[in-house]
Amino acid sequence: MRSSSAKFLALLCGASTALGCKSKEEPPAPPPPPADLLHVPSPDWRDQILYFVMTDRFANGNPGNDDQGAGEYGPQEEARYSGGDLAGIVSRLDYIQGLGATAVWVTPPVANQWWDPLVHYGGYHGYWARNFREVDAHLGTLEDYRSLSRALHGRGMYLVQDIVLNHMANCFRYVAYEADHVERHVQLNTGAKPACGPSQAPFDQWDPTNPAHRQAGIFHWTPSILDYQNPEQELNWQLSDLDDLNTSNPAVTAALKDSYNFWIREAGVDGFRVDTVFYVPPDLFKDFLFSKDPAHPGVLETARGLGKEGFLAFGEGFASDKPFEDTLSRKVASYMDDPVTGEALLPGMLQFPLYRTAGDVFARGHPTSELAHRLMNAREVFSRPHLMPTFLDNHDVDRFRAGGSEAALRQALVFMMTVPGIPVIYYGTEQDFTGRRSAMFQAGFESGGRDRFDTTAPLYTFIQELTALRKAHAVFRRGEPTVLRQNGVRGGVFAYKMEGEGDVAFVLFNTSDEETLLDNLETGLPEGSRLALLASVNGGTEATVGSQGRLSLKLPARAVRVFRPSGQGTPVPPASARITLNTASGGTVSQDFELSGTAVGLSSLRVVVDGALGSASEVTVGPDGTWRTLIRVASMVDPTVEHSLVAWSEAAGVLSETLTFRVSRTFAPLLTHEDPANDDTGPEGRYRYPSDLSWGSNHQGDFRRVTLLGSGTVLKLAFQMPRITTEWNPQNGFDHVAFTVFIDVPGREGLTVMPQQNSTLPAGMNWDYRLRAHGWSNALFSTDGASATSEGSPVSPAATLEVDAASGTVFFTLPGELFAGQSSLSGVKVYATTWDYDGGYRPLVPGTEQWKFGGGDGAVDPIVLDSTPVLTVP
Repeated sequence: MRSSSAKFLALLCGASTALGCKSKEEPPAPPPPPADLLHVPSPDWRDQILYFVMTDRFANGNPGNDDQGAGEYGPQEEARYSGGDLAGIVSRLDYIQGLGATAVWVTPPVANQWWDPLVHYGGYHGYWARNFREVDAHLGTLEDYRSLSRALHGRGMYLVQDIVLNHMANCFRYVAYEADHVERHVQLNTGAKPACGPSQAPFDQWDPTNPAHRQAGIFHWTPSILDYQNPEQELNWQLSDLDDLNTSNPAVTAALKDSYNFWIREAGVDGFRVDTVFYVPPDLFKDFLFSKDPAHPGVLETARGLGKEGFLAFGEGFASDKPFEDTLSRKVASYMDDPVTGEALLPGMLQFPLYRTAGDVFARGHPTSELAHRLMNAREVFSRPHLMPTFLDNHDVDRFRAGGSEAALRQALVFMMTVPGIPVIYYGTEQDFTGRRSAMFQAGFESGGRDRFDTTAPLYTFIQELTALRKAHAVFRRGEPTVLRQNGVRGGVFAYKMEGEGDVAFVLFNTSDEETLLDNLETGLPEGSRLALLASVNGGTEATVGSQGRLSLKLPARAVRVFRPSGQGTPVPPASARITLNTASGGTVSQDFELSGTAVGLSSLRVVVDGALGSASEVTVGPDGTWRTLIRVASMVDPTVEHSLVAWSEAAGVLSETLTFRVSRTFAPLLTHEDPANDDTGPEGRYRYPSDLSWGSNHQGDFRRVTLLGSGTVLKLAFQMPRITTEWNPQNGFDHVAFTVFIDVPGREGLTVMPQQNSTLPAGMNWDYRLRAHGWSNALFSTDGASATSEGSPVSPAATLEVDAASGTVFFTLPGELFAGQSSLSGVKVYATTWDYDGGYRPLVPGTEQWKFGGGDGAVDPIVLDSTPVLTVP
């Protein structure tokens, strides 16, 4: 443990500090409850499992507070209040606790701006505060919040509150900006409901046209961020027009401490999740958390005074690195520990880097080596990885199931429950939600007209089993991971060992949608050791470690095996057969090559490349014991990755040593289409971009040139646009446009319907695969289950994505597995369209609005801004 972590020892030991944090299997039992359940000692947060609730969308316990008469209520729309409240959460605590969660994290319960007419959206989510010290009328009262706190504490559970330090609601914005005359070009949000401007002092001094308000300096008088790489803008400008607090002003920091100390004292909150921390300076947390000022103490000081020695505070920093990089991970870490002095700041941060990589590997079929790197890199970069909440999705991003299969979700859940961190279950995951902010209750948004609290739902019971597994074995809560096997080429085997608390466990995945061979895994255990099966997905039994301490298993598609050594078994008998390879390992090839070897005691064997049993070749062994086969490399293009192969006999239980090789191939242009400029106006030329200036004259949805490139059976698409924008800081490197691409593979039956786009494909084409990608999502679908309203079934591996901002080009590379059975790409057809996406294709309306496309009726008109002709590979 680093020296900076010493002050957070209580977070790791919680109420059991006096016991010395001894190794335990089951989490320690909480102490007897106090007479007043409002305040209870902190737990060991490593043992907790969070259930994240968007309060307005979870449960409605008091319909009488739904509609406050300001036009803000409308459960038929995502933008408006749906009716969930604090009493609703209390009414569903049996459901939450039954899932295995031990704490509830709620979105900010504070009084919000109910409706912003400038953006046509409401503050149901809680992040647009008017008053940091009042409960929003839609959610209930302070007494309702206290009731939730006491109800949780009475169950041995805990309450985490979402808080905001960076900004308040949008009460003013700039239509132009002069830094020396900040009173000019101001647009006041006079139509905001229930009022324009915060009601709490000193935040009620919010108007830049008022000289006294300007002099007070409570807010930064700045426009919205244009360049997220500019530190001055990131820290001092507005995030999406939200009024930016001047946290360098002592009056502001004092008021923020007072506001959030209020919730600790008055509501018994046990932890804080801090929103948008990248937009405030890290040093702010030295004061906000640790200040000894008796008039305005830091929140951790206040919590300690109430017996909450391990009060948890974790930040949200939306940062996800590219594979094998960690620049943004280190930015996340800089909010936990001062990178210069080592002084501790926030106890934890949300594990955004791990979130992105887990989605890439489990949902999108990226090589498992990417997740291996991210998991091990966390040990190096973060001082307290066990206090970093881990998650698969949340209210700001697409649901995992919006682009990943249920089988992939099950694997990702196992991963989250068996690695360091505090697991977070986003409400609705256990009911297989695909909508980002759908409601759980019958009358709420996108509920489907029914309650969604089904405790027999397959994912609910699956998560129950996983939470029980984590609680039963301390090694998953407190151990350290060591990666044992990864696939640098594709989805497939991912294996790691968790070790600690006097225990060890092995977690094995096959992230591929086909059978995979795990060969020659070095376990470090004696030959013949038995492995008890703790948990599994897609079958499984206990296993035995083979000769030289190695484990070899055939893993079904999307299988998971969680093993724990259970003692010594019978000795492994000597092998009756043997396989050797003649071809040298470690070479680089540019075309198909011959593999040869010898075999003793076998008449046939299989050659398995990159673990893929589904495409393994059957090879006959000659009478003289020799054999040979051709290794085809048409689907292999990346010279930086190392491929592997092994010769194997399942019947004899023998394998060769592993051979590695690399493939160096280049992409060649197959077809180029020059698309007319400025034809991004829909099929009939009448559509308009949203009126927000971030679109302006950028024409982000206007194809200018489309190039198809190929290497063997790998297809690369290059979409050149007039300009790539990143005004919303997208993780994929582009925003304000979504690409939807349809792929037709020769000889296959497909569909002509274009899901959710009110259209069909041009004549002569049907699709087998559909790619949908925007700044925060990259998903591939098959036709299985697809219709006019359904996207189909997620496919893995998905396309890989690259952006060259300098040339305005977005690249998608479609893996060769999609074109299995094709000797080349000849005859493959591609049809591409553009639009934009925000939890769904952005609305189309007849008029002009800031965040909606204009010039049509989105209920019936095609959701197509620009499109290519059908492009056929010659």
